Amino acid sequence: MSLPNGSRSSKRAACDAGVACDTVPSFAFRVRTAMDLTTILNQCYRVRGFVYEGARFTTDRQRIEVRVRPRIGSDPTCSGCQQRRPGYDHLDERRFEFIPVWGFLVFFLYRMRRVNCPRCGVVVEEVPWGTGKHQLTKVYMQFLAHWARKLSWKEVAESFQTSWEKVCDSVEYVVQWGLAHRTLGPIFAIGVDELQYAKGHKYLTLVYQIDDLTRLLWVGKERTVDTFEGFFAMIGQELSSQIEFVCSDMWKPYLRAIREKCSQALHILDRFHIVAKMNEALDEVRASEARKMFAAGHEPLLKKTRWCLLKRQPNLNTTQRLRLRDLLHYNLKTVRAYLLKEDFHQFWDYDSPAWAGKFLDDWCRQTMRSRIEPMKKIAKMLRGHRDLILNYFKAKKVISSGVVEGLNNKAKVTMRKSYGFRTFRVTELALYHVLGRLPEPDLTHRFY
Repeated sequence: MSLPNGSRSSKRAACDAGVACDTVPSFAFRVRTAMDLTTILNQCYRVRGFVYEGARFTTDRQRIEVRVRPRIGSDPTCSGCQQRRPGYDHLDERRFEFIPVWGFLVFFLYRMRRVNCPRCGVVVEEVPWGTGKHQLTKVYMQFLAHWARKLSWKEVAESFQTSWEKVCDSVEYVVQWGLAHRTLGPIFAIGVDELQYAKGHKYLTLVYQIDDLTRLLWVGKERTVDTFEGFFAMIGQELSSQIEFVCSDMWKPYLRAIREKCSQALHILDRFHIVAKMNEALDEVRASEARKMFAAGHEPLLKKTRWCLLKRQPNLNTTQRLRLRDLLHYNLKTVRAYLLKEDFHQFWDYDSPAWAGKFLDDWCRQTMRSRIEPMKKIAKMLRGHRDLILNYFKAKKVISSGVVEGLNNKAKVTMRKSYGFRTFRVTELALYHVLGRLPEPDLTHRFY
């Protein structure tokens, strides 16, 4: 029965039919809502073997409830062996939360059947819209997980009138499904790095694929040899033997695990960390010399010069460029360390491993004669890892740590967006969800 809302003739017709006139508008709205919502559900989220009986508002008009029943003659599916089995009895009515419609919360109401399975015994049936004991429908979990990539989990929960725990459950469902259905190989190049994820010295070991496909492959707790070896155990010996390039920093546990588990790959040391270590050494020289000059009562020549020395010359503004020009007139340890640092940048311009190695040897020899201890430590470090550093040129400069650092920055943004996560498990889920490029279940309709 469909009545135009607010029409006098419709009210008169309703009164003639025995319907109270003051209830006609709300009655007509309920009828149209029930018809339209079940029609929409049948179009965008049809579930085989089940029927949407009707939709109604709750008494507080804050939620819409959709009653679901099995089709006549449709046997339930055993949740253990996924086979059609005869029904045994019915349980109490359960509520499954669906995607909100027009700002109203939507729930499916359904009395779960138990099946009499000769293999699994008497068990609860499996329904296509839900999984396990979750109170959310599968499609709603995918919906929440989609928005959890864009917003913090707390913001998602507030936007869709749900809880943080339900958003977490949704992300976990999508991630577990994706990990179970992803294709690992082939993998030709990987990058490994650590990332601090909590207060104190708590680190994650992150392994990325950095060839044609860039994605997070594995998250390990701590940064030990055993942790990194867990990645090779996960992908197996066959995939490990196919890896051609490995990019890492100079952390000894990583070097050892790569040497033992992936010896056939060309191991390339991280250019980013070499430059960062050199900048740290230069800043140490500047700070030490500034303190000595202040204690001796000399003019504070090094005051406000940190970024003049650490930034590359093309990136300096006019004030910093003039300040640096004046500073270079003085014979200071800081100036000599700065010139060594700038001179080393030529190393990355070489194409031939042999010529790059000759430049590296000359630079280290010159630095060892400088009597600047922090820079001498850098020279010793470079000498100790000479062959691994030159592998960058043997790889034709195609593989570098730039991709790894970019993915690490995305990982940091993911954690910073939610002001950190309390446990390793939740951090792992969030990183896989954002960086793993995991597959998701197919949907008949895109709800977002």
